Amino acid sequence: MDGQDYLNAHFLIAMPAIGDPRFERTLIYMCAHTDEGAMGIVVNKPIEDMMLGDLLHRLGLLPPEETNSIHLPHEVYRQPVFTGGPVEPGRGFVLHTIDYLLEDGTLDVDGRVGLTASLDILHDLVRGRGPARMLLALGYAGWAAGQLEAELADNAWLTCPADMEILFDLPPEERYAAALRKIGIDPGSLSAASGHA
Repeated sequence: MDGQDYLNAHFLIAMPAIGDPRFERTLIYMCAHTDEGAMGIVVNKPIEDMMLGDLLHRLGLLPPEETNSIHLPHEVYRQPVFTGGPVEPGRGFVLHTIDYLLEDGTLDVDGRVGLTASLDILHDLVRGRGPARMLLALGYAGWAAGQLEAELADNAWLTCPADMEILFDLPPEERYAAALRKIGIDPGSLSAASGHA
């Protein structure tokens, strides 16, 4: 692939015939894509019964008496934590608006979205200095050199430029279908029998 075909700041939309149950009906935001491989975060698979506030408590970043702290609004506290992918599932990755930038710690994906994997962003969030919009995922999806290109050639994924509203504003359960509609596909029309175009 030459540079113009790289999928940074794009969505990968899993096709029904993807053949890997970990990625069924998955929407992935692509953070990095080069000749050496690719990396993205699943943005539509919340972990059952885990909210951002719960994780902050477990990490010792939010003492119990600060549950209703003015620094952590209720809607932030109750944000879901996502299964970001099968690689490094014990490590947190925060996708966020680029109004937050950690020097030497934030990957600026496209001038609108950043990726930060440092605990500093969670410390700043609790102190009221976090990004305007964000989502936290445990783990990521990764591909070796040429692997994603092979999967695309096999029609395992559809792609489209990422949409900030889908990424940060829509409820997680609506994101997959919204990304399909963005490229003109009725989610109900997809079947596992989809073949090559």
